Amino acid sequence: MMADEVANDLSPDPAGELSRLREEHRDLDEAIEALKLSVAGDQLQIQRLKKRKLVLRDRINLLEDQMTPDIIA
Repeated sequence: MMADEVANDLSPDPAGELSRLREEHRDLDEAIEALKLSVAGDQLQIQRLKKRKLVLRDRINLLEDQMTPDIIA
């Protein structure tokens, strides 16, 4: 069993993880805005936060897809 498989087995229920990821995504929005407004806005830190936000968005989309049943029309 690979490390990723172990991590997936230990993760909380998808709905709980989805909620946590959405909250973290919102928190990153606020952190990015605060950095932009600060006198010495650290561009490198802003880029890192934006990258993390994209990773979270991808994970949120993946979880939403997994939780939504496939409907064959």
